[in-house]
Amino acid sequence: MPKQTPKPGPRPGAAQSVPSQRVVPLAHAQSSSANTDPSKFGRVDDAGNVFVTRDGVERQIASWQAGSPEEGLRHYGQRFDDLIVETEVLEARLTAHPEDAHTLHRSVTELKDSLKDVAAIGDFAALEARLEELLRKTEVAEHEAKELKQTRRANAIAKKESLAAEAEEIAEKSTNWKAAGDRIRAILEEWKTIRGIDRTTDDALWKRYSRARDAFNRRRGAHFAELDRNRATARRIKEDIIARAQAIQDSTDWNATARAYRSLMDEWKAAGRAPRGVDDELWAQFRAAQDHFFAARNAVNAERDREFEANAAAKDALIDEYDALITPEKGLGAARAKLRELQEKWDEIGFVPRNKVRTYEDKIARLEQRVADAEESRWRKADPEAQARVNQFQEKADHFLQQAQEAEAAGNSSKAAKLREQAEQWQEFANVAAKAVDEQ
Repeated sequence: MPKQTPKPGPRPGAAQSVPSQRVVPLAHAQSSSANTDPSKFGRVDDAGNVFVTRDGVERQIASWQAGSPEEGLRHYGQRFDDLIVETEVLEARLTAHPEDAHTLHRSVTELKDSLKDVAAIGDFAALEARLEELLRKTEVAEHEAKELKQTRRANAIAKKESLAAEAEEIAEKSTNWKAAGDRIRAILEEWKTIRGIDRTTDDALWKRYSRARDAFNRRRGAHFAELDRNRATARRIKEDIIARAQAIQDSTDWNATARAYRSLMDEWKAAGRAPRGVDDELWAQFRAAQDHFFAARNAVNAERDREFEANAAAKDALIDEYDALITPEKGLGAARAKLRELQEKWDEIGFVPRNKVRTYEDKIARLEQRVADAEESRWRKADPEAQARVNQFQEKADHFLQQAQEAEAAGNSSKAAKLREQAEQWQEFANVAAKAVDEQ
């Protein structure tokens, strides 16, 4: 059989043609596993024929005419080292970007398929085994990437479903309009950061959020429209209140007018707030009318108080005089008579300043209580038998109650109940007797 004429080899330094999808390393790139001895896996004879041994079979792969056989062997060994470097690049890419496993699997397959016709000398068995292992790793990484993608998709869907549900809850129930509006906007910003959901699902979730946002905006708009109407009504009511307040601000019927102003204030509070900016102005007008009236009343009262200071001084003199005369321990009848004299003179003097009324009531009350205490003490001493009956009834009640407790402790509930009933009867007698003593 005639010897097959070998095909001319590439020019020195020419790059091997590979599919466009493959990663092509720089010519003669260095690798930790490159620079293997090509003489172990092929040869170049003196005629320039290039041979490689693969799977125990030697075959011619090219013809070398650009230098010595040794230079040709180095050249085709370097071409094999380039294949190793390309393999290492693919391995590094898989390690750095496992999510690109699908694309890398295709690149590894193309590189492995290209080994059948590549003109290079090296350990093809080891390289093919390495590429087979890399294919297996890309398949594992691709499977893991799919699972991770599905997990991320599920998490993204769950997050957007949660945000949509929150927006729907806000749209339906929230009345804290400022905070709710801020949260609706914050949800949108968070929504934009969530990726990895298919278009159909994402569109459906977006419609939920969008409908909720629109519903919230409509409800908020309706609320503030109603609020504006209520404020307009409040403004009309308050303007009427101001007119009535101004109409009575010069009245000198102090008590009746003061009550009228209190009633107007209640109406004012019930009216609610007028529009912003107007409410403060209305309040200033209403307050001015009140202040005008109460300032006039206070001026009159201040003048009266100055007149009443003399009355206070006169009542102080009475207290000083009668404090030593009202002495029940020296004679209760005489003490009563002096107290009546004091009370008559006290009333004749008249009013004291308003801010001293309580003080002077306490001063005369101290002397009145002195006589009352003496009368109480005398009465109790005058009827010792009545108090003795109270004590006797109470002792009976206490006695039966003690017996009831002892019977209960002994486990005789029936006897305890009867004794307790008797104790209650005697206690009732004691209470009635004590009340009679107090009322005598």
